[in-house]
Amino acid sequence: MTQEETPPAPPLSGILEAALYATDLDAAEAFYGELLSLPRLMRAGNRHVFYRVGSTILLIFNPAETVTPPPPTALPVPPHGASGPGHVCFAASDGEITQIRARLEAAAIPIDADFHWPNGARSLYVRDPAGNSVEFAEPKLWAD
Repeated sequence: MTQEETPPAPPLSGILEAALYATDLDAAEAFYGELLSLPRLMRAGNRHVFYRVGSTILLIFNPAETVTPPPPTALPVPPHGASGPGHVCFAASDGEITQIRARLEAAAIPIDADFHWPNGARSLYVRDPAGNSVEFAEPKLWAD
């Protein structure tokens, strides 16, 4: 099929899910479930733990487990994964970011950065226990 024959892509309405990778799912649960109070949807042993974030799902996979092909009786989700730290950004108001920062500091989580972008949006960056970059930012960061 040539480029001229390729039908146009439909508009996408958002991101349904995002994935991070962590070898220690217990530590991930302590950070995302307990410290950030995200509602846990499910955990499958040492393979993954999933959280609801508004209308989006945060998937946290153990990379050693997700590279293994599924057994013939499982859903046909192909092996996948990543290596090295990833990044996720949660939408939050300036006041919510202040509250989150206080909670993180009370838990002795080091703050990597807390600043305002040229457009005035605030971002707060920390690392989760797996080393992923976790950002909390005002949605106006990406406003048109």
